[in-house]
Amino acid sequence: MVYEERNVWSGLIVTVIAMAVYVAVVLRQAGTGPLIDVDWVPIMLWTIGASIVLTIVISILWGIVAGMREPGGVGKSDIRDRDIARMGTRVEQAFLAIAGVGVLILCAVRADWFWIAHTMFFGFAVAAIVGSIARIVAYRRGL
Repeated sequence: MVYEERNVWSGLIVTVIAMAVYVAVVLRQAGTGPLIDVDWVPIMLWTIGASIVLTIVISILWGIVAGMREPGGVGKSDIRDRDIARMGTRVEQAFLAIAGVGVLILCAVRADWFWIAHTMFFGFAVAAIVGSIARIVAYRRGL
């Protein structure tokens, strides 16, 4: 597995776990009450920060392990990696555009900030997940 693919896997794993944990924490705090009463901002910020740090840590540790196995291949990327990254970015941008339209609609109908923020938050998450899956498929099957 090449350097770039390991990083994609790291981001995908962390994003899926972080979203599941976030949903569980918000639902637990809501209990039987309405979701908009949850103090979601610190939970969301901690989830974002922890996800970034955890992705970096996993990528570094996975790179160290890979470097011990195959010292010559660590950190190398080629034109195929750049093409796959570019394709994955296009896929992500499509999902971000959809989330952005959702946010605009929610703003137009004056929805609560909770729903606006969560539409964008989960839009970023879905974009990252779908973009990562597209990259992994491209690594496994080719462009």
